[in-house]
Amino acid sequence: MTGKISILLASSALLVLTACGESSTSWDQELGAEVDKGNFGNATMNNTLIMTGQLDYAVALGQRFAAEVPDTINFEFNSADLSDEAKAVLQKQANFIRQFPEVRFRVFGHTDLVGSDGYNNKLGMRRARAAVAYLVSLGINQSRVEAVVSYGKTHPLIATNEPEMRNRRTVTEVSGFVQSDPLVLNGKYADIILRTYLTGDGAEPDTASAEVGGASG
Repeated sequence: MTGKISILLASSALLVLTACGESSTSWDQELGAEVDKGNFGNATMNNTLIMTGQLDYAVALGQRFAAEVPDTINFEFNSADLSDEAKAVLQKQANFIRQFPEVRFRVFGHTDLVGSDGYNNKLGMRRARAAVAYLVSLGINQSRVEAVVSYGKTHPLIATNEPEMRNRRTVTEVSGFVQSDPLVLNGKYADIILRTYLTGDGAEPDTASAEVGGASG
């Protein structure tokens, strides 16, 4: 009996030693030091965005904008001038944007595949800035709608090296919330999503102006 007990104790000690040997934690490290791999705060940040409604409502508002308003305007070859049709689309965008003073928007400029990368990047930005300038002229505060990047000719809708008007475009998208707005700080995101109209003309005060801008597309 005593021999069996000795064998069991020895086996238990061996299992404990084996488990210790398999641990990646060094004896001189603090307990839990191996947990943080450099992304420790990411889960908390993501949970905060979801729990406060910012993440879900930003996505929902972006989907609503895309469903209710044309998000794209097109341009003639090598031009950043707005056509009457483009202005009509931007007027619809402005009517939507005015309903949501808590929300920020971005305008991305694109070109077709004709011309050099450098020229087309600048042309795409000119187109984005032209769209922003027109939105600002319609009463949208420039701090909430901006041309932040030009995709140049790197994101064509139609894969062709020929001039293609569908590739010569700007696209307006929801980019997030104005963090200084009381509705956002109070977490009243349902008010943002469900709002359907503004009293009065809805124009926003603006003290800034937008910049509007070889052969390329």
